[in-house]
Amino acid sequence: MAKKEKEVKTNAMRILDREKIPYEHFSYEAGDFVDGIQTADKLGLPHELVYKTLVTVGNDRNHYVFVLPIEKELDFKKCAKSVGVKNVEMIHVKELFGLTGYMRGGCTSIGMKKQFVTRIDASAEPLEQIYVSAGKIGAQIKLSPKDLVKVTRAEFADLVQS
Repeated sequence: MAKKEKEVKTNAMRILDREKIPYEHFSYEAGDFVDGIQTADKLGLPHELVYKTLVTVGNDRNHYVFVLPIEKELDFKKCAKSVGVKNVEMIHVKELFGLTGYMRGGCTSIGMKKQFVTRIDASAEPLEQIYVSAGKIGAQIKLSPKDLVKVTRAEFADLVQS
């Protein structure tokens, strides 16, 4: 008998299910690394609604997670101020999987190995829905930014370069 193919859930999707947070899942064909702009284009999504997740380390040696629009760049001073440290810098890509459990191009703030202080760019706050990685390359989820705040214990903050 042929087995019925079932939807493969990521850890992030299982957490949203467990927390009873509504979301919509989108899949796309992808090789290795794809950036957020490529992802948005593959899915035909408006760039201003697609957000990327970046992981930094502060001068206090703690790690901080920032979620921002795919076409924007972090303002490191604003980010550091938002988490109460002197400065932050990007972690090396080689550290990402061991630290978060996610690969480059499939990193999401939901369900990392450890709960890190997380900030979501203030541009997401008035939006009804945003798209973020579902935790693996080739998978995106659409959810309310307020639900993303709830599940990641994040706060909104001004994070991007003007």
